[in-house]
Amino acid sequence: MQTRLQKEVMKNNLRIIISGGGTGGHIFPAISIANAIKEQRPDTEFLFVGAEGRMEMHRVPAAGYSIKGLPVAGFNRKNLFKNIPVLIKLFKSQLLAKRIIKGFQPHAAVGVGGYASGPTLKVAGNMGIPTLLQEQNSYAGVTNKLLAKQAHKICVAYEGMERFFDKEKIVLTGNPVRQGLVNNDITREEAIRSFGLDPQKRTVLILGGSLGARTINHCVMENLEKVKTSGVQFIWQTGKIYIEEARAAVAQVEGLDMLVVTDFISDMAMAYCAADLVISRAGAGSISEFCLLKKPVILVPSPNVAEDHQTQNALALVNKNAALYVKDADAKNALLDKAIQAVNQPDLLKRLSINIGELAFTDSANVIAREVIKLAEKYKKEHGC
Repeated sequence: MQTRLQKEVMKNNLRIIISGGGTGGHIFPAISIANAIKEQRPDTEFLFVGAEGRMEMHRVPAAGYSIKGLPVAGFNRKNLFKNIPVLIKLFKSQLLAKRIIKGFQPHAAVGVGGYASGPTLKVAGNMGIPTLLQEQNSYAGVTNKLLAKQAHKICVAYEGMERFFDKEKIVLTGNPVRQGLVNNDITREEAIRSFGLDPQKRTVLILGGSLGARTINHCVMENLEKVKTSGVQFIWQTGKIYIEEARAAVAQVEGLDMLVVTDFISDMAMAYCAADLVISRAGAGSISEFCLLKKPVILVPSPNVAEDHQTQNALALVNKNAALYVKDADAKNALLDKAIQAVNQPDLLKRLSINIGELAFTDSANVIAREVIKLAEKYKKEHGC
């Protein structure tokens, strides 16, 4: 039996649903937003809604939050006939999302992109619950464009997003980043030594994203002799899909003590601190981290994303001389040469660092959190719940 005090405390709590995921680029900002809301309103209750079988189902509980999964999947844009099972899953997901929302009774719902945010935010909006969208990219995704009409607020990371959304709903916030990346006192020497490398040498960090990037990984595998003779050292995160293939390739070349290979880097603050230059896909979350940390970067946009939004993200930096850029199709022949040349040019690295730092948003998670709290408190007051 609940005491009267417990019931009164529950009545005063805010309840927030956060939905989305699929990749670290969606999950880490979602967790950052939740952490910021919790800091501002410690009494808030959270429920995450993700896609069954996706990485959020592990990462969110590891961050201390509850999550429920939907049987939702992405649409196949190349073969429309394969979307019949997808539509069935979408229908089931909407029914389940409605059941979840009725049970949790949230005061606001936040969508961060990814498969699960579609049905969750759609159902929440239909039920009259205020919704907030977080659009990470410079080119808005299909899901967020469809959800935008019902949304109360849309937090964006780039200027000019009124071409996709109602100007009155837009709040320019930037993208939240993992809190552990900032406000640390790690030295470059400590960071490099933690990877077993030499602080006297220039260091390149190669990132393929949380799941791995085929072109970037194969570029390294096919150019290991170039890595060996470069005079540069590398930290290479392959992603879990490519780690065995990468290790097998490295095992065939002797003397690669300047190369550290791993599937996932848990301490990214250490990795960024060690890096003089980063090679990365052009996901919005990663770009926000590079801006905040003032990291020189070569961006290799993935061609396998909706609306080619990673190229748009990359060009937004390249056009301001804040990043270098290699097309995916050119990476095999050009990427490592460009990286080795760039990391040995201190003036270039300094210029890139200054320019990318000027694009940073320093308080994104807290700004978004305040918008969510305002929506939730207004709904709670109006509905007496």
